[in-house]
Amino acid sequence: MTNGEANVMPAGVQEMSAAARFFGVFTEPVKTFADISRKPGFWAPLIAMILMSFAGGEILIHRVGADQIVRRSLETSGRASTMSPEQLQGAMTQGAKFVAIITPIGALIAVPIILLIFAAIGLLILKVVFGSSTNFKTAFSVAAHANLPMFIAGILVLIVLFFGDPANMNPQNLAPTNIGFFLSRPAVGGALYSLATSMDVFSFWVLGLLGIGFSATTGRKVKPRSVFFAFFVLWLIYVLLRAGLSLL
Repeated sequence: MTNGEANVMPAGVQEMSAAARFFGVFTEPVKTFADISRKPGFWAPLIAMILMSFAGGEILIHRVGADQIVRRSLETSGRASTMSPEQLQGAMTQGAKFVAIITPIGALIAVPIILLIFAAIGLLILKVVFGSSTNFKTAFSVAAHANLPMFIAGILVLIVLFFGDPANMNPQNLAPTNIGFFLSRPAVGGALYSLATSMDVFSFWVLGLLGIGFSATTGRKVKPRSVFFAFFVLWLIYVLLRAGLSLL
């Protein structure tokens, strides 16, 4: 499908506003991604997710504390048990400074980088697997809107941060959206814990929307389930590699 064909507005079809697209991803994803493929746009979801990431990071530091975030990260990984009290305190002090600096910076750059990766993977899948193509702006727009479930996940995280007990929070896994939330890493081991945290309802939601979105860029000549499966295979490889690395 050529870019010109993708941008043709069918007679009688009204272009959706940025707000309509934002909410349409959840209520009418097929219609919404068809509209995005005709006229790409990504600023609304991009800005919303950056702001959510920034808010979540700052509130996490305020509620839990940068030093405690570092401590719990070390405890979860098992490294804390190998340190003396002096070493642990030193790591917490140094790590807290790093966390306080990197959190706002990460909020600004992490979201765009992640979306760029998804867009690039989508382009690769279309070209290599299905022999189709689209332009990068369209791919980035699809990736940005397909990741909007993470905005909902961010809202759940904020609820946990505001109403939960900071003493019982795991900064690396704040919301009960995956199996790993209910497990202890020291109890089940790093590999199983990594696999469990990957089994997240929002991850599957995003993969489904990526399938619908990139299918729309081909005029649905490539079926959504076919694109979803291609993304799923790559995601599964990533999950297994991450689990394997946790054994090192």
